[in-house]
Amino acid sequence: MKVISAYLLAVLGGNKEPAFEDIKNILGSVGAADDSDERIQLLLSQLKGKDLNELIACGRNKLFVCVPVVVNAIGDGGAGPAGSVAEPKKEEKVEENIDEDSDDDWSDLYFGDPLREDW
Repeated sequence: MKVISAYLLAVLGGNKEPAFEDIKNILGSVGAADDSDERIQLLLSQLKGKDLNELIACGRNKLFVCVPVVVNAIGDGGAGPAGSVAEPKKEEKVEENIDEDSDDDWSDLYFGDPLREDW
């Protein structure tokens, strides 16, 4: 990755075809040029005579083909077999008995009770 990044930095800097020494200097400037000679040679041999913009466009197209399928927001795992229509689920109403004088509500510990005078 660091060799490819150095190559791309050289291209962004205006060097359309970076040489071995260009990439080695970029890597050396950040202390990453210790064992990268073989990788630089391999990268330069694979990119020789190729347009970088075309390679990036080709790679971008491959990424769009490999996009994973996203499960729908309802979370039922998918749409089911083709042609089937899912029936909407009936929601049951649950009534909660809330005692307003109960000490179960602890929210006033964090936000204060505006009706209390001792706050």
